[in-house]
Amino acid sequence: MKIGNILLENNIFLAPMAGVTDLAFRTICKEMGAGLVYTEMVSSKGLYYGDVKTKGIADVNEEERPVAIQIFGSDADIMSYVVKEKINLRNDIDIIDINMGCPAPKIVKNGDGSALLKVPSLIRKIVREVVKVSTKPVTVKIRKGWNASNINAVEIAKIVEEEGAKAITIHGRTRDMFYSGEADWDVIKDVKENVSIPVIGNGDIFTAEDGIRMLEYTNCDAIMIGRGARGNPWIFKNILELIEGKEIMYPTNEEKIKKVVKHLELLCSIKGEHIGVREMRKHINWYIKGMKNSSQLKNQINTIETKEEMIKTLLDYLFILEEK
Repeated sequence: MKIGNILLENNIFLAPMAGVTDLAFRTICKEMGAGLVYTEMVSSKGLYYGDVKTKGIADVNEEERPVAIQIFGSDADIMSYVVKEKINLRNDIDIIDINMGCPAPKIVKNGDGSALLKVPSLIRKIVREVVKVSTKPVTVKIRKGWNASNINAVEIAKIVEEEGAKAITIHGRTRDMFYSGEADWDVIKDVKENVSIPVIGNGDIFTAEDGIRMLEYTNCDAIMIGRGARGNPWIFKNILELIEGKEIMYPTNEEKIKKVVKHLELLCSIKGEHIGVREMRKHINWYIKGMKNSSQLKNQINTIETKEEMIKTLLDYLFILEEK
């Protein structure tokens, strides 16, 4: 699959998720077969003003490429400036994605994210100005609409295409749904039937079978997996196995714990032990969900302060599982 001039190995992507898809997790998902990974949402104003924390979120490495940086904002001038003067200069970023779907109140209250769905004219201006200056393919991520009375995904998709974006991702929920209820795959299908640029489907892909069903039902060009990848980076490998007609090879307990340890070590090497151990707690809770006595391990993990103790606790847990 291609987005603009960027050739991708496959059409199974990792969604951008704030607080989740950092450099360590993206690297893990890339190793497990993700065709494209996205940074966490990066504030265009943060980049504009040189905020140190924002810069850290935008860090990428060669191992995860091709990689897309996802920026958010509602000031077309600032966004185009940041793309022209900062992101264009980076050889380690392949695609620029504009977030127009985030439902978080702190994002929406500033007119960013899914709030833009209420102002199609501003969407047009932002995409036009960013595409005009960008040397990289520009893509856009949206939701099906603001609420049930304002569903305008097809209208927005056409605007995005007209202004030169190279692909569009559609999450099948309205803003007011947040992540509740069921994602509407019909709207993804509608968007696909109304534009000629690649359409990426997003929403409620929690198993490999879900991924295949979305591809077949909507005829979308690619799928993007968010919450379904938390604690389960194998989902990318499993979907590819199904596409290739192979039997799904689910991870063993040993493979799961080894992946957790690798993820922990990678995270600590990037962010330092103090931050890495604390941030790893939520990932471990996702990895071990459904495993035997996982609630007991979860309680232990949430009190651990050092990498060494965390690894020992994980290996002890694996030993007990294997003994039984």
